[in-house]
Amino acid sequence: MTDVKAYAAFDPKKPLGPFKISRRDTNSKDVSIEIKYCGVCHSDIHQARDEWGGAIFPMVPGHEIVGLVSSVGSKVTKFKKGDKVGVGCLVNSCRDCSACREGLEQFCEKGMVGTYNSRDKDGTVTYGGYSTQITVNEDFVLRIPQSMPLDGAAPLLCAGITTYSPLKHWGAGPGKKVAIVGLGGLGHMGVKIAHALGAHVTVLSHSSKKQEDAKRLGADEFYSTADEAVFTTLGNTFDLIINTVSVKLDLNKYLGLLKRDSHMVLLGVPESPPELSAGSLIHNRRSLAGSLIGGLPETQEMLDFCGNHGITSDIETIRMDQINEAFDRMIKGDVRYRFVIDAKTI
Repeated sequence: MTDVKAYAAFDPKKPLGPFKISRRDTNSKDVSIEIKYCGVCHSDIHQARDEWGGAIFPMVPGHEIVGLVSSVGSKVTKFKKGDKVGVGCLVNSCRDCSACREGLEQFCEKGMVGTYNSRDKDGTVTYGGYSTQITVNEDFVLRIPQSMPLDGAAPLLCAGITTYSPLKHWGAGPGKKVAIVGLGGLGHMGVKIAHALGAHVTVLSHSSKKQEDAKRLGADEFYSTADEAVFTTLGNTFDLIINTVSVKLDLNKYLGLLKRDSHMVLLGVPESPPELSAGSLIHNRRSLAGSLIGGLPETQEMLDFCGNHGITSDIETIRMDQINEAFDRMIKGDVRYRFVIDAKTI
């Protein structure tokens, strides 16, 4: 075991602070990674403050991890020392169920092992990327394209794949009209990726202040949903709506923006369940769906796609000791568009 510096949440009501954790030695199929950067996802706040329940304290958050390989096990074939790599939201799964065999490890029928706040198959608690080093089985390590800067690549390991997966699954591309609801950490990646896929992209945001950013990121159109007339003007317009927000919305109004046989996909998790009228779905045979990150093959596909199209996240780099301030700013929407921790400051 190796002692590693980290930052942890010790209690839902207390600020994060310095903590020391132990990482396992590099086993035959393991890759040890010197963490360079870690993105800050809103789910880090939800889990550190036990807003979803089931928190394991002390908790070291962080599942948007990038760095350099520091050592590899004797049977590792995919990576070598010095490679640019990443670790996303999961670090293990059963490998044997139908979902795992199809490369959909996020839907593992026996339960995926999260990168943090989870228990691995041996019962040990997983600790995430708010730390200086991590050791992961090579099957759950991803290759970062050589041309991609590590700091801007970090949020792709969650925000990138969380938006890429439903855009691909529901066929975003040329000739398709796609709406992105919300322009935050997820939403800004959704705009960039949908634009690169060739779709006609519209941003729907409550704040009209984000119109200029939306266009810069690749949106063709922008509408403020503070104007109720928007829901009449845009009725029956979109082939696909990606809802990235975690606040409660009137989903019935947004479903009315869909064409016949089209889909709205939920990525956020509001604190209270949405109210839904069956008529909103029955009319025009619309569908409401959800999506959860992506499996390892699709996540690597996303990284390669972003590398080929020059896509990274818009980031603000912070020191580790700024994390509590960053949490508060994220809740207020005061970040454009993802905080990334510089691991050398831990």
